[in-house]
Amino acid sequence: MSDQLDRAAEALQRAPDVALACHINPDPDALGSMLGLAEFLQARGKRVTCSYGNVPFEHPRWVEALPGAGLLVPPNEFPKSPEVMVTLDCASTDRLGALLGSAKKAKELIWIDHHVSNEGAGTIPLIDPRASSTAEMVYRLMRRMGGDIPADAAACLYAGIVTDTGRFQYDATSTDTLRLGAELRTHAFDHAKLAQALFEDNSVPYLRVLATALGRLQLVPDAELVWTYLTQEDIIEVGIPMGETDDLIDVIRTAREADVAAVLKQQRDGRFKVSMRSRGGHDVATIAAAHGGGGHRLAAGYTAKGSLEESARDLVESLKAAPKVA
Repeated sequence: MSDQLDRAAEALQRAPDVALACHINPDPDALGSMLGLAEFLQARGKRVTCSYGNVPFEHPRWVEALPGAGLLVPPNEFPKSPEVMVTLDCASTDRLGALLGSAKKAKELIWIDHHVSNEGAGTIPLIDPRASSTAEMVYRLMRRMGGDIPADAAACLYAGIVTDTGRFQYDATSTDTLRLGAELRTHAFDHAKLAQALFEDNSVPYLRVLATALGRLQLVPDAELVWTYLTQEDIIEVGIPMGETDDLIDVIRTAREADVAAVLKQQRDGRFKVSMRSRGGHDVATIAAAHGGGGHRLAAGYTAKGSLEESARDLVESLKAAPKVA
């Protein structure tokens, strides 16, 4: 990892222009890592371009709370053959969506991630499954490059770390993570306002669709699973983008009767995206990987290929067959 950090730092030091991309349907760790690194590089005189591969290019509701949001451009304005490209929080190449072509043509591709399912990609892979977040990895890279970290960059990294650690409660939260959170808080940004935007800013339509999902909740005791689903019709009816329902899984996972919680959300193409969380008794990353997805031991996901009934049945059978974690 030390050698790779050196190589990445040297590549970024040399580059006058850097293209940065995070995964489709980005969460705060993906966007916070990308915009934080962009702010840091801009302060060092670099020209940066930031994007993610969603088409249409729709932003999560909280994105405006992050400094650097104005740097985001739609995929069609992203460099087609960048000299230096950095990917953030992408567990696999397909998570780049419409930006995959740019990654394939990049002369230098720095791949920064912390997902255990990531086998490595790019010319300079920076992957550490022990890291709490990709934002923590970006911080290490900034420190290796040297110089001050701007307050706006610190705010973005803090957003990534505080969300990916579940407000510092998940297993991946190490003593180093807590020290990093404290260090980032020494910079001048409005911590309370940022936290409110990330955790306490739901719309009435979202609460209504949450009620719909809770009304459909199903407990499968022999699979140690609690699950629910949303369709495209559900979100069209209330008038919100599907991305606004990303926090729904955090409500479902509070059910004490099951080890695994899952939310199946229908995408525009009709397929169901399966998001899973485990309390520790199951390695959901293994289940996700078997279905072409990825993630962490306690948080992972994949896109199912069948109908709702087929997808739910397959998930249940996969959990029944999966070995329990000691």
